[in-house]
Order: sequence, then C-alpha cells, then structure tokens
Amino acid sequence: MHELVIRGGTLIDGTGAPRRIADVAIDNGRITAVGDVPQRGQSEIDATGLLVTPGFVDIHTHYDGQATWDSTLTPSSWHGVTTAIFGNCGVGFAPVKPGATDFLINLMEGVEDIPGTVLNEGVTFNWESFPEYLDELARRPRTMDIGAQVPHAALRFYVMGERGADYQAIPTEDEAARMGDLLEEALRAGAFGFSTSRTTKHKARDGRLVPTLGADEPELFALALAMKRAGRGVLEVNSDWGQGEFEILRDAARLAQRPLSCLLLQYHQAPERWRDVMDGIADARREGIEVSAQVATRPVGVIMSLDTTVNPFGSHPTWVHELAPLPHAERVARLRGDAALRERLLADTPKSHWLAERLAIAYPIGDVPDYEPAPERSVASLARAEGKTLWAKALELLLEDDGNGLLMHPFENYHAGNMDVVREMLVNPFSVVSGSDAGAHVSTICDASSPTSLLVHWGRDRRRGEGLDLEFVVHKQTQGNALSYGLTDRGVVAPGMRADLNIIDFDRLQLCKPQVVADLPAGGRRFIQRARGYRHTFVAGVETLRDDELTGALPGRLLRAGTLETHHA
Repeated sequence: MHELVIRGGTLIDGTGAPRRIADVAIDNGRITAVGDVPQRGQSEIDATGLLVTPGFVDIHTHYDGQATWDSTLTPSSWHGVTTAIFGNCGVGFAPVKPGATDFLINLMEGVEDIPGTVLNEGVTFNWESFPEYLDELARRPRTMDIGAQVPHAALRFYVMGERGADYQAIPTEDEAARMGDLLEEALRAGAFGFSTSRTTKHKARDGRLVPTLGADEPELFALALAMKRAGRGVLEVNSDWGQGEFEILRDAARLAQRPLSCLLLQYHQAPERWRDVMDGIADARREGIEVSAQVATRPVGVIMSLDTTVNPFGSHPTWVHELAPLPHAERVARLRGDAALRERLLADTPKSHWLAERLAIAYPIGDVPDYEPAPERSVASLARAEGKTLWAKALELLLEDDGNGLLMHPFENYHAGNMDVVREMLVNPFSVVSGSDAGAHVSTICDASSPTSLLVHWGRDRRRGEGLDLEFVVHKQTQGNALSYGLTDRGVVAPGMRADLNIIDFDRLQLCKPQVVADLPAGGRRFIQRARGYRHTFVAGVETLRDDELTGALPGRLLRAGTLETHHA
C-alpha cells in the first residue's frame, strides 16, 4: 500500500509533454508510480478535474534575512513554490565579521528595499563564515526547500574592509586571492552559486553605489577560478548590460567552466538592449558556454498607495505636516471628509515632470489584478476621459477600497504598453523564468506572486495577444528552473523524483489584490498577495498548503549544492 495516491488528475509533468490523466503515488517523500496505480493509498486525493504539476522552483528570491526568522516564507509558499534560491544580485549577509553588519544592512535596505529596522531586529548574525551561515539556515525547518548563493558585496567587504564598500577600490592580488579562497570554501560547503551586481540602479541606503559595480577583470577572474576549482556553482549577475559588459562576464564563465545566469529585463531607457544580450547568449551557447537569461513573466511595477513607501503625495507640504503623522485610517477619514484639505493637497502638488510622467502611466490595481492593462486604463487616460486633473484622479483612485487603493507604475518590461516583449523573452530557448524578487522590495513591489500569474495570464487569460501553452509555462517554472541550478531531483513528476507537487483548480486559479500587513520584525510593513485555487501543495510528500491556507507542516530544509541529502543538518 502506498502512503498517498493522487487519483485521476490532469497531469502536466514539467517536461513540456502533453497533459494526460494519471494517478501519482508517493512514498517516503518520493514519487513511486505515475500512470494507472492499482494499489490503494493509506490516504488518497481525488484530483478529477484538477491540474497536477511539479512544485514550482523560484531561482531569484531575496529571502537571505527572512529565512533566518521565518519558517513559512510567504508570499512564495502561497503560490506553489516548493524550492527557493536566494543570495541574488550580489547582496546578502555572509560572510560577515562581528560588529560589521551595518554596511550589509545598509546595502540590503537600499538595493532590495527591506527596512533596516526589520533587518536589525530579525537577523541574528550569529555566524561569520558562509558555511556557518548555511549551518544556521539548516537549523530551521520550513515550508519549502531553500538554497543560498554567495553575495559578492559581502565577500568584498569581508576581505577589504571599508575599502570594499567603494566600487572604485581595486583589491590587491592577495585580497582577490583571499576572496577566491572564501568563495571556494562556500561552494564546497553547499552554496549554489556566486552572485554579483553591476548596475547603477543598485545603491545602498546612504546613496553609495553597490560596491561590486566596478569590479574589474582580475577580481572577477580570481573568483571565476575559485568556481573552477570547486567545480560547482552558477555565476548570477544583475547588470545594465552596457557596451562590452556581456563579453567580460562571458569570459568569466568560460574561465570558471560554470553556468552564467543573466538577469534580463527590458529597460525603458534602452528598450532594445535586451535583444543584444540575447544575441550574445546565443553566440556563447554556440561556443559551448552554458549561459541563460533570467526573464520576468510580467512587467516590473512599483506600487503606489497612501500607506506605503511610494506615495504620489508623500513629499507635499500638506501631506507632510497634516496627514503623515496620523494613523492610516484617520488619515483616510480626513481626506474623505474634508474638502478643503483635499483642495490644499492638490494645490500643493509640485510640478515634478519625473513624478507626473510616472503617475500618468500608472494603472489602478483592481480586486482581480490585470498585469497587462490597456493604455486607456492609465491614470492619465482616465483623468482625461472624466475631465479631471491627473492628481485629482490619482487621489480618487487611492482613496478607493477604504483608502487602500493601489496604483502600479510598470517601469520595466512594458515600454510598448503590452507584454509582447515578455512573450518573446519567455519563448527564447535560452531563458529561464525569474524576477519574483520574493522577500525584497517589501513595500514597493509585489512580484512574489509571479508563478501564479505565469499560469493564469499566459496559460489561460491573455487577451491582448497570443498566450502560451500551459505545458510550456509549467515546464519553465519547474524543470527548466530546476536544471538551471543543477537540481536534478525535482521539477518533474516521475518515479524517483522528489514528491514536490501542486494540485490546482485551474478554472478558478486567480490572484488576489496585494495588501499591506505589518508582520515583519520591529512591526515592519510589507505587501503580500494571496491566491485562490491551490487545493494542495506537497513538499517531500508532506502537505504544506490546503485550499490556499498553510497547514503548518514544515518539511522543507536547506539544500546544499552537490548533494541530494534529504535530512536537516
């Protein structure tokens, strides 16, 4: 008798193969049979009319801090994610010397918009080396499996001290060698890769550019040689992809003899640059260098509200002096009930071209979020149609839903006002899906839900262009992502594979509207986003989600690259 049999579901197995009706048997955390399973199970689930898929693999998260204090790893665990990789973009919390945590917190707060107060209270920093950080992560059970990468900025600061915080500082030959030795040690201890940031978008909270921005070839190549010595790890990079940049990183990957994973987005100031990088990736592939593009599944959008970091009225004198000091509910009540206050707020509106341009192409987020809104749904278009000013319409929209109205400004992947470019990126054979940034940008962006929107938008609901086969998008989020980080034991529903599974009521699968909650350490606030339609999620055969709610089970553990070990350390 099997421990569990899932009967009669519509199986999309993760390989891209056509869906089929099949039973799935699970024993000891593994899938033991797929197809017609005659043996009964100690427990059984009737999945008739439901989708059965592998658990989702998210390779671009920032749970570096949250994973040390939180076992549930929401929002990801609400969206079918059963494996998460963090330590992306060169920022993280190990290695770190005692008493030298302020800079890493300052950097994470600036780059990934996680409040310093939250990190100061939530992250214990009871480690120094990266292997010690892994040991700390391994002590806590959780809803899903996790894996960590070595962040370049932390490594640089650890070896070079305050000089390492300056992107123009060049490490000595001994310092570069020391960084390489520490990276090799971390990779051998189970780190899944090494990440770096080379984009001017990334700045510390105090305004300093990310310290890895100017890392030159000798520094990068010393680290690449460490990866070669270790014989494992992915080189992950976030870059502006200026002239000659891809070639430097390609050469580093060639030297390391390890995969290169490039975060790739459409920048509005250079909307065709992503194509040049994709061309470079194709050329590198022909040379035998394993390179992939991490692409987002929807626009990257900053969310504006009256209760979060980005508020269109946040710098206005009336807001600063009369409204900001008030609790949110009282603030909303005053705005709704005091016409003179609203007039002062709108009259105080500064003539900021930068802010007005972004607000004009922002879109209201409804109860059923639309991540491909038509131009006529923009704040500017709605204002013109109703004969109102841009600012008056924005305030009206933000006051909806008891003052919890949301506006989203899509600043990447939406230059043409549609998702045609996103589709091009997704269907490229050298792309993997990425960009959820789960755990980061907690009060400005809420893209941890992107595994759900990938299925809903591309596999079912797209109306402003061609969609994608559901089998294809499931493959991208499961086997495709798993293999890009060497996870060969998951991402496919087949005998012998890890029993990470989703059972989904696809007809009713839907994203909910983002909402603000204050559940971080030190009372910190963040956006969360739930979903409806996940009937069951299993991690190693243990049910972690039932009817969209966490069960409280914590079967997840730290993964160490180079081993299929299944035990907690």
